[in-house]
Amino acid sequence: MDKQKKYFCVVAMVLILLSGYGKISDSAFRMRVTRMIAGEGMLRLVAAQYGQKAAEPVAETASDRSEKEEHPRVALTFDDGPHATYTPLLLDGLRKRGIHATFFLMGKNIRGNEEIVTQMQRDGHLIGNHTYDHVQLDKIPGDQACQQIIKTNNEIYEITGEYPMYLRPPYGAWPKDLELCVTMLPVFWDVDTLDWKSKNVRSVENIVKRQVKDGSIILMHDSFSTSVEAALEIADMLTEEGYDLVTADQLLVM
Repeated sequence: MDKQKKYFCVVAMVLILLSGYGKISDSAFRMRVTRMIAGEGMLRLVAAQYGQKAAEPVAETASDRSEKEEHPRVALTFDDGPHATYTPLLLDGLRKRGIHATFFLMGKNIRGNEEIVTQMQRDGHLIGNHTYDHVQLDKIPGDQACQQIIKTNNEIYEITGEYPMYLRPPYGAWPKDLELCVTMLPVFWDVDTLDWKSKNVRSVENIVKRQVKDGSIILMHDSFSTSVEAALEIADMLTEEGYDLVTADQLLVM
């Protein structure tokens, strides 16, 4: 385990212990504790615990980065995969461009698509958890919510040999007490392309053009041909505009 992973594990455990013992029940104080422990960049991950809407930007990361950074950075993230047809097309396109993205996998879609997950890891993408059945975690009992996450973690571990550290909660719903059973960190977004709804390449691109900024986490899906086409065109567009496309964890600078 590298230093960054060890650091995030320590952060998660501290937050879990503090939450469990009722030491950070006040939301404003909890936000300050998070800043002190993990830096402003971590706030994007723990937003839902403190009353932030999932789709709203939580913190600007550019101002906290070293002045040595020359290019703005954004992360392309994809939910609901792996898809047997469209995910390989997306991986091929990203590989040709030398771009790394983040994939939040649904456990029920992994069986039969193990080689796709292996390819994700081989290509250097970040692999995260999107629950097993795409359930809204705050609408089911806590033990069931935990099982949704743990079951998917185990599926991913069997293929990659690594347990995912990051989770994209469906619908942005992250119960405040869920960190007591999992030591993962939720990753939200500030640019929702609505690609699943419009299934329109131009619409998806226009949303990104209007909303993207340095430090943005862009929400897409790898379950539609239009999403794959839009994602690759967006990657080209952002690259031409001087953005570096990185995995979501790389935006969590200290």
